[in-house]
Parts: sequence; structure tokens; C-alpha cells
Amino acid sequence: VKLDVGQIPNLKEFVSHLTQTMHSSVPGSLVIWYDSITVDGKLKWQDQLNANNKPFFDICDGIFINYTWKEDYPKLSAAVAGDRKFDVYMGIDVFGRGAYGGGQWNTNVALDVLKKDDVSAAIFAPGWVYETKQPPDFQTAQNRWWALVEKSWGILQNYPRVLPFYSNFDQGHGYHFTVDGGQVLNAPWNNISSQSFQPSLEFSGDPSPDTIQVLVDFKEASYSGGGNITFKGTLEDNAYFTTRLFQGELLLADLPVHFIYSVKSDGSCLVGLSLEFSSTMKERTSVLLASWGRTLLTMNQFSSKFSKVIMPRQVTHSVSAPGWVIQESSIAMNGHTLTEIHAVCYRSKPELNELRLESGSNGQDYSLRRSPEYFAMLGHITVKTSIQNLDFLPSTSWLVEGQYIKWTSGSQGSKSLSVKIIWKLKDGDASLFPEYNIYAEKPGRTLEGVQEYLGVAQVEAFYVSDLVVPSGTSSVRFIIQVCNVDGTCQKL
Repeated sequence: VKLDVGQIPNLKEFVSHLTQTMHSSVPGSLVIWYDSITVDGKLKWQDQLNANNKPFFDICDGIFINYTWKEDYPKLSAAVAGDRKFDVYMGIDVFGRGAYGGGQWNTNVALDVLKKDDVSAAIFAPGWVYETKQPPDFQTAQNRWWALVEKSWGILQNYPRVLPFYSNFDQGHGYHFTVDGGQVLNAPWNNISSQSFQPSLEFSGDPSPDTIQVLVDFKEASYSGGGNITFKGTLEDNAYFTTRLFQGELLLADLPVHFIYSVKSDGSCLVGLSLEFSSTMKERTSVLLASWGRTLLTMNQFSSKFSKVIMPRQVTHSVSAPGWVIQESSIAMNGHTLTEIHAVCYRSKPELNELRLESGSNGQDYSLRRSPEYFAMLGHITVKTSIQNLDFLPSTSWLVEGQYIKWTSGSQGSKSLSVKIIWKLKDGDASLFPEYNIYAEKPGRTLEGVQEYLGVAQVEAFYVSDLVVPSGTSSVRFIIQVCNVDGTCQKL
């Protein structure tokens, strides 16, 4: 492809206009120029920022440099960019096609150079892990690959930073979907917009059977969405295990902060949260939000290991989702900054029926022991203050409309329905609610009918395409379930 050099002024005018329009229409948006067409109209990759592509760089938000650059090109590009050196994104092809360092499991080689020379990176095709079926399985390989990025550049995005904060660890795909612990879908699904804040789990290589393995799991039961954090391995009765979940930069004010999280286990495997705080004097404070259980035993086990131990102020055993326990703890740390959230795995004191008789090494001494097997799941975490409880509005506060309604007849009297559903508040701002679950209620044998989960919407509109309905059906009722920023959903 070659562009007539006489058209270059028009191209520059277009890029400039596009950048300005995007900034005014979508604050925070970026327009990035790819290292391709030069000011001479030639399709000639420069692999660096230089006089041949800088005129385009000057009128937009940055440049994505082609990935076949040499070792000294990042430094040269930084010099040309001046105080905009971080707007230079040096490309890295994870497949390794001509990329410096070879990409793949050596992607960090290129990242190390870019960090040293103070420019940004544009990682192209990290889907290499999935597309090439890296062993032993996608999730393990995915964690291992991103651990290379973390090792090279560290963790660049810290959260929580503002409240409320909510994560159900969803990655936008799964094998089932749940709402408040109740499964509403039992089928594979993909919806990238359903991604939640991801935990900064530490990759430990090949876990030994004597440790706790930590992973984002999609096959085990979820409390919300399609994922959870699973802890499995072995843990002796008086031992405990900690692992990082999030690194934050959250400055606390005078209001108490509430931590709400859900756990599913056999009851003897407990999960608490360890919080790390930093004061204005750089003093460190560690606080354990312990799991529900015997207060005195918990204090005896952990009071010497943490600055403070707090028992939950409220424990709810979910009726709609058997096995899930929702725990709420509160803490006031005015003026302190929350820097880390860790999960703490430990065991409750064993009951007599959980113990088994084991012989000693000499075959004569006997002791009562419990199986060290440990398994627990963390379903979600919510962090908020009391003033951030947003009340749900009654259904009469909303206007709902169906558009482009189309009924299609199939074989043997079956029908399908396509419709666009839109809704809005009669008064108020609907943007306060970030998510809506959509259900269809078809006529059934019961008076209420049968509710079918259709999907999730992040805007006040949802398209239904070719929904199969029973023969003889002339109407379908759609239900829109409103969800808050703290992860709570309106009861149906």
C-alpha cells in the first residue's frame, strides 16, 4: 500500500481532527498511530520514532512502534520523543515473529530493555498462550506468562484506590453463571464486559502437595458470575497460609470501612483477610479480619502474628446458596492507607469425630490427628463505607419498552422472538447502576412461569435474538434485575 504524497496533509488533518473529537466526545480516550505510513506516503515500518513518522506522533496521543526493533531503538525513540517518551509504545509480538528477545516465554527480555530505556510497551497477541495450547493447561500457563511481565515491570495498577470496591474475580467467561450464590445458567458462556477486578496472585511454579495452590477457578461453584478463587492443598491444624490478593492505594477517612466476602468450604477450612496499612509516618500495621469461629481460640492463634485481630460483626449462612457463608467485618483506620489485601487460610479446632488414630514412627505411640486436606473457595470481596449503600428503587420507578418486536414461526408450531428491550428511570440517573441481569419468563405449569437467564447488560438496552418459546405462546415477560456497584443485586 502506498499513499500519494499529496494526500499526506489530508491524512494529518484527519488524525488531528479524530484525536480532538475523541477527546471531547470520550474524555480519557486515546488515539494511537501505528508505525506504518511515513510522511513520504510509503508503507515502511521504521521500528522506532524518527523524522519519518514523528509528524503523526505529534498530532495524536502516541505511537505503536512495529515490533521488529533493535536493542538501541527504544533509547533513540525516547530521545526523539523528549518529554513524551512514555507515549512511545514499543511493540512486542508474543508469537516472536521478528520481535526482540523472541517473545513467547522470553517476552520479559524485551520488557527489561523498555523499562531500562523509559518507554512504554505495546504487547501484541498475548493470546499466544491459548492459541498454541501451552502446557500443562491454559490457566496455569496464563499465570506463568503474566508472572514474567510482573517480574520485569512489577505491578503497575494498584486497587482498591476508591470506594466502593467490588470483585467477584470474573474473567468474562465460564461454565456457569450465578447471582448471589444461586446458579442461573449451567452452560459455557463468554462476555468480556463481565470482567471484574482481577487478583494479583503470585505464581509459585509447580506447587508441591505440601502447600496450598491458589487459582482463579471457573469449574467449581461461584457466588457471583462465573469464577472464584480456590485454595486447595494440605494444611496442618495449627498452621496458616497467606497469599496476596490485591495491592491497593486506598486512603481511609474517618468513616469505618466494611469488608464483606463470601466463602464456601466444609466448615473446618477457614478463610480470613489480612490487611496491610501504612501511616503518614510510614509505620506498618497488619490487621487480620478473622473468619467466623471461636473468638478465644482465634485470638490465641493469631494475636502475636498481627497488630490487630477482628472477628466478623455479621455472619450470614446463605439460604438460597447452601454452603456459602457471607462474612462482614468493619475497621476504622483514619489517615492510614490500605496497601495490601491477603487471604489467610487456616483450620478450625477439630471436633472429636474428625480425628483419626495414627501410630508413631516406632509403631507404639498413638495420636489423634485430622486429615490435613484443605479446600475452600472465595466468592467475592466488597469494600465500602456505610454511606455507600445505594437503595434499589421499586419497579414502578422504571419505564421499560420493547422495540423491533418480531415473532417467527418454526416447525411443529414452535416460535421464536426477537426484540430490543430498553429501560430508563422516570426520574433520576440510571448510570448509578453499572449492570443489569436480564431474564425471560415463559408460560409454564406454575402460575409464575419459568424464568430463563438471558445475559447481562452494562447499558439500558438489551437485544434478544431468536428466543425459542413454547407453541401457543403469545407473550413473554422480561425481567430486568438491577445491580449496584458494590455487587449487590435487587431481589426478584
